[in-house]
Amino acid sequence: MAPLTTDDAGTPDGHTARAGGEGDDVARVVGLAEELLTRRHGATVRLADPVDLGGSTRSLVVRVRVAENPFSLPRTLVVKHYLDEVGGGEQSADRFRYEAASCQLLTAMPAEERSSPMLVANDPDHRLLVLEDLGRCATLADRLDERDPKGAERALLGWARALGRMQAATAGREDDFGALLRRFGERTWRDPLADDARAALAEVPDQLAQLLRVETAPAAVAEARAAARLLGGSGYRAFSPAEVRPDNCLITGSGSRFLDFEWACFRDVALTGASLRLPLPSGGAAHAQPPGMAEAMVAAWQAEITPVWPDLADLELLRERLLHAEVLWVWLSTRALVPGVVGRTDRERSARVVVADPGEDAPAVLTALWRRLGVDAERAGHVATAEMAAAVVGALGRHGGDVPLPPYPAFSPTGR
Repeated sequence: MAPLTTDDAGTPDGHTARAGGEGDDVARVVGLAEELLTRRHGATVRLADPVDLGGSTRSLVVRVRVAENPFSLPRTLVVKHYLDEVGGGEQSADRFRYEAASCQLLTAMPAEERSSPMLVANDPDHRLLVLEDLGRCATLADRLDERDPKGAERALLGWARALGRMQAATAGREDDFGALLRRFGERTWRDPLADDARAALAEVPDQLAQLLRVETAPAAVAEARAAARLLGGSGYRAFSPAEVRPDNCLITGSGSRFLDFEWACFRDVALTGASLRLPLPSGGAAHAQPPGMAEAMVAAWQAEITPVWPDLADLELLRERLLHAEVLWVWLSTRALVPGVVGRTDRERSARVVVADPGEDAPAVLTALWRRLGVDAERAGHVATAEMAAAVVGALGRHGGDVPLPPYPAFSPTGR
């Protein structure tokens, strides 16, 4: 499964259902944004007509109209406020810092290369971001939920190309990202995927043995540990939004634009490319991609990155790197999901950073992940990984994993 942070699990659509006090929360966010913009510009800025756009279990996102504007501010803005109080924990602090640094990095890029809303202002003390309003656009998730297969296909391929363009444009900017994070108080930055993936490499063999009665061959462990090379320094690192979710991508007149950079970072580009091969994360029900779509998306993404990394035009080299990345995603997802699949809970484990629980679809999602990994490993001659995948798929079948993921409505012969 591609990365999906746990804070999107508040409601089935990834948004938080807000109970009493919603109006007070929104009014407070508007007031904070007015103070920030007034302070920044030295003259009164008034905001009106707030619309709650949702957010997550600990953030509120509001669209506002600029009612009093002595400057050249846009007519509307989007304000994101982290509801955690300062001192609410290390992860709480990280989320704002990573998103603010990411928005600053992407805002500094030329308009034609920018793949996100422009950052207008930020307030670290109140954990507030004021962003360009990209408008009432459909998301990629909306396109996949419609009954227009051609439109959905265009949206998916455009999304994959936009990911590649963003990575090509940010190659070599890792030091800039680190400097921005330090300005927000993050002395050293880390990739949360790397932390969880290394834990998965250590824990998954025991998990599979205890929970699924699947023994992991030493050769399969060795192949997985070889994949860990992607987690360190390499010559193929670029910015990744971390959450390549369809509902975090807006389809605008200028192409795909990405939202939500709370765990964004620089990492090997293969980890982004491989996520296009796997079931895409979602705030709702999980779905399968139509046959051949994953390959088409990877090709679209590859075409955008090869001008920067010409050797990745070599299909054999790229295939090997993507397989290593796929191994990491599947092992990481297994560590996160398999206890729930077999009805176990691990109360002592800290909250997952990278992979969220797809609920009742978890057995089918895990099966789809391992089945895809098995096919790709066999093609690449990684026999131990292919055999391990077959064993895990068989074991998951005893826990509901034999139910296939349905296609997206856009690609379903019967619609919904």
